[in-house]
Amino acid sequence: MHLTRVHHIAIICSDYQKSKDFYCNALGLTILREVYRESRKSYKLDLSLNGEYVVELFSFPDSPARPSYPEALGLRHLAFEVSDLDKVVVELKQKNIEVEKIRTDEFTSKRFTFIADPDGLPIEFYEK
Repeated sequence: MHLTRVHHIAIICSDYQKSKDFYCNALGLTILREVYRESRKSYKLDLSLNGEYVVELFSFPDSPARPSYPEALGLRHLAFEVSDLDKVVVELKQKNIEVEKIRTDEFTSKRFTFIADPDGLPIEFYEK
């Protein structure tokens, strides 16, 4: 088997419009396609980063909440690589997004920080 890259990450949100605003306006992802599936009462939003398809945002009625933060089984967090972490932190704070203290990875010596999406999904920004 030869895997070439991660194709996309799928996220189920509790408030579709709030999450759509967060991923598009706060993080700057671009909408590729938005579909409402009447049979499932569900939205599916395909988002790209720098022209690459990266996130599928779903809404489903009555989805259960994430059981704990952040050590629930399953996806632990979504991470984005950034060139200038300090600049990203300033931009996030200007958008009234709470940002955790910047830490340094003990193995790579790279700096990183976390925020949370509207449903509490941890999002990491990892400096290149």
